[in-house]
Amino acid sequence: MHSTWRKGPGWISRFDRHLVRGVSAFPGGNHDEFFRRLSASANHGKLWIGVAAVMAAFRGKPRRAALHGLIAQAVASAVTNVVFKTLLPRTRPLPEHLPVFRFVHPQPKSSSMPSGHSASATAFAVGAGLVKPSLGAVLAPAAAGVAYSRVHTGAHWPSDVLFGSAIGAGAALITRKWWPVRPPFPDTARTWTTAPELPGGEGLSIVVNTLGGSFTDETAAALQDVFPKAYIKSVHPGENLVDEIRSTVAVPGTRALGVWGGDGTVGAAAAAAVGHSLPLLVLPGGTLNHFARDAGISSLKDAVEAASGGEAALADVGVVSLERGMAGNPENAELIMLNTASIGMYPNLVRRREHLQPALGKPLAGVVAMFRTFAAGTPTTLIVDGMRHKLWIAYVGRGRYYPRDHAPLLRPVLDDGVLDIRMITADESFARLRLLWSVLTGTVATSRITHLREATRVRIESAGSPMVLAVDGEALAGVRSVEFRVERHALAYYSPRR
Repeated sequence: MHSTWRKGPGWISRFDRHLVRGVSAFPGGNHDEFFRRLSASANHGKLWIGVAAVMAAFRGKPRRAALHGLIAQAVASAVTNVVFKTLLPRTRPLPEHLPVFRFVHPQPKSSSMPSGHSASATAFAVGAGLVKPSLGAVLAPAAAGVAYSRVHTGAHWPSDVLFGSAIGAGAALITRKWWPVRPPFPDTARTWTTAPELPGGEGLSIVVNTLGGSFTDETAAALQDVFPKAYIKSVHPGENLVDEIRSTVAVPGTRALGVWGGDGTVGAAAAAAVGHSLPLLVLPGGTLNHFARDAGISSLKDAVEAASGGEAALADVGVVSLERGMAGNPENAELIMLNTASIGMYPNLVRRREHLQPALGKPLAGVVAMFRTFAAGTPTTLIVDGMRHKLWIAYVGRGRYYPRDHAPLLRPVLDDGVLDIRMITADESFARLRLLWSVLTGTVATSRITHLREATRVRIESAGSPMVLAVDGEALAGVRSVEFRVERHALAYYSPRR
């Protein structure tokens, strides 16, 4: 094989020499310097790393396209230089084949077959284009220019460039399976219902948790400005939040309950609203307030619009029945779950992702947070619906969340009647390596370690020491067993119809 490829098979050699003669016939000019500089800029992938850095400055698909382009480029470069240049040694063009003023100096010493520059250029352009086609179209001329520059400067034969480009395209297509395009999220859907109209906040009683992360001294005043007729109760440190919510609900004339705070506060208010058959107005505030986002309340203006017009919809709630305490002396309790519950490392993952998200964007922040969380973590043994598992994460969402992977973000429908159950297991051999590899390649959702299903009821038991259960962001220690079920259309909540 080696002797055959020194000059290439006869028909390939004739094809190459014919094309090179055509290139050599081009008159000299400024384009010679352009292609020489373009070729040099792509040495060691520097050109594409720079382009990726620019793309990464834009959140969303450009950043994701840059990441996939670099992954594809790395694979193409490794396959080209480590595998094919060893298997297919070939001499490069000689100065006699091209004008001396055009010939690259110094000429690379590695095998001419295939072209590493062409492989990297095509891999990056195709890889980025698979994520965002418009970027791929913009990058295609640059990639083609780099590939052609290798022939123009005498660094490669045309067939080397074609083979390298094919390797690059193949690397991009293969790595797309590693870093799959997320399917589009479904459209937001609501089951609309009637609720009291609250002009100026008349009939509205609001609980404000002053421990919410975004609370300031002006928060209560701002709420009073937009809801001048509402009753507003501020809960201060040391006061019992649940008791204060109950007393607020009991205020005479209350026709709807409002709440300002994080997920835990909103969950407690939702339980009171369900118990007293009151509609809930969730105000944007607190450290994390996922339900306000899912309900379409992103500002006080949205809240005023929905409350004034009586615009409301129905949501399911999760009912969490748990057993705590000693085996011989259990304590049973029942809670309302508005958003999610988790056991294992999911709370740490979420905290890291939220911290990194402003700088890195959601997809990349999720990858980095996953690596940091699981690099040194240990799994937990649990019994899920009678089956024993070693788990990194047991996650239960009230409603179907998207994307369908390890980092759910959005819930377009709040009354789909299901529990979103996600388990990342450590039952398999080389569990940690499997986990980290699936995170690196973006295949957590399709990996054997990930188990996704939907149900209306699920039971989880501790297989050893009691577990820590987080419900809507609130940690509950000493839990021995827990059962989740769905209660359909139990909560009416205000949501702007637009």
